[in-house]
Amino acid sequence: MPAGDTIYALATAPGRAGVAVLRVSGPRAGAALAAVMDGRNLPVPRRAHLTSFVDPVGGEILDRGLVLWFPAPDSFTGEDVAELHGHGGPAVITALLQALGRLPGCRLARAGEFTRRAFENGKMDLTQAEGLADLIASETEAQRRQAQRQMSGALGRLYETWRSDLIGALAHLEAEIDFPDEDLPGGLLARQKPVLERLVHAMSVHLDDDHRGERLREGCQMVILGAPNVGKSSLLNALAQRDAAIVSEQAGTTRDIVEVHLNLGGYPVILADTAGLRESNNTVEAEGVRRARALAERADLRIVLYDCSAAAIAGAEVLNLAGDDGVLVANKTDLAATAPVHGLPVSSKTGAGLPELLSCLEAAAKLQMAGSGPAGLTRLRHRQGLEDCQSALRRGLAETDEELVAEDVRLAARHLGRITGRVDVEDILDVVFRDFCIGK
Repeated sequence: MPAGDTIYALATAPGRAGVAVLRVSGPRAGAALAAVMDGRNLPVPRRAHLTSFVDPVGGEILDRGLVLWFPAPDSFTGEDVAELHGHGGPAVITALLQALGRLPGCRLARAGEFTRRAFENGKMDLTQAEGLADLIASETEAQRRQAQRQMSGALGRLYETWRSDLIGALAHLEAEIDFPDEDLPGGLLARQKPVLERLVHAMSVHLDDDHRGERLREGCQMVILGAPNVGKSSLLNALAQRDAAIVSEQAGTTRDIVEVHLNLGGYPVILADTAGLRESNNTVEAEGVRRARALAERADLRIVLYDCSAAAIAGAEVLNLAGDDGVLVANKTDLAATAPVHGLPVSSKTGAGLPELLSCLEAAAKLQMAGSGPAGLTRLRHRQGLEDCQSALRRGLAETDEELVAEDVRLAARHLGRITGRVDVEDILDVVFRDFCIGK
């Protein structure tokens, strides 16, 4: 990213809208704003000003709207920032972007570049930047709450508190190493070991979260399983309230995995329909069955169906497939002569029993994803950093040599610093910001 560049981009979603916002950030943001305001003085900072937008080359009026001016360092990026609030027609947006592009020293922003500059200028740490990305991508209320907590700095503050404790312990250890002839209190290493043990325990509790934060961010995986023609695809369509999967009386219609995204009580769920489980000489169907069984192994919840119109009692294979932690469903109650003995009774055709099944799935989703603390792990990057930190601390606690203990504590503090972006993170910046959209 060339130093001194002034960047601009559409900050709102593309397409027709009542209002579109263009953001400009960098050392020439003020000059760019003045140029599209026909050379007028910059407005009062952080106060909306009504103006006409003009082409800086030909002087043609392009639109009329509001401008906002945020001088550095009190802006989102920490640089001079200007915002143009114009009408959201595609032609208007294109004209304004072209006008900004004709100004010297201005270029179109790359994906995530505004947020990356905010990080590099100390306006947020890496966990907050990731929280912002998650907030933009959030589709459910629970995802929004988790992302908001992370963006507000809850996760970063927790890790920085631990890092501060490590740095304090390291200072005491290095004092004893570097100044052996000074009149320092004895037993500094013994005094710091309880601090390190406390941190190892706190990290263990933090890591022992059953991956709830990551699951909430990505969605809880639920899979529908059962023999052919028990109504798996019909149930998927009924729960999704649309024809997502093909339904046919012919056995083996579903050959591949069909997924739909659901919002159950504010929690994101990925519900998958699978091939009917049976032995088959058809290579395509056999591959579908293999994929179904593989997905069942890694899914967060198995929903196992059987046709209660054919048998009121589920067979041993079905009961084993559901196990103790799956949801057993007796489908086709509208065709059954007697009430089913096993499972939740439903009819995908009439909708009978579906509210009860949805309540059951919602409770399961909440159990899988609801967290108890103010800040939870949301990414594998965080988990790996904490595990590396723990490993270094455990090595240090097993040592008796002060210099070796100090080195392990130093490594542990560095692993924590990499999570928040305090130290040595150039190699992970592209990974963190690659999923951001242009204009953010």
